[in-house]
Amino acid sequence: MQSVGIYEAKTRFSALIELVEQGEEVRITRHGKEVVRMLPVRRRPVISDEQIARELGQMDALHASIQPAGPSTVKALRHTGRSAA
Repeated sequence: MQSVGIYEAKTRFSALIELVEQGEEVRITRHGKEVVRMLPVRRRPVISDEQIARELGQMDALHASIQPAGPSTVKALRHTGRSAA
């Protein structure tokens, strides 16, 4: 991390941008107080395609393992509703 004043940041802006592109964090200060933080943009996805496929597979397996608690057909639902009344 590098910290520079506003005047120095103006005069070295291109060099500071290059530092940020290389992964460095740059903080710009005014009278010793931080006013700007320059961070590199993440270019890689946070989660990979393989991780997404694995998570979706786990959700499918969980969904397949869940059984409904009550009657599973309309006819059974109708019968349950009539016998409760």
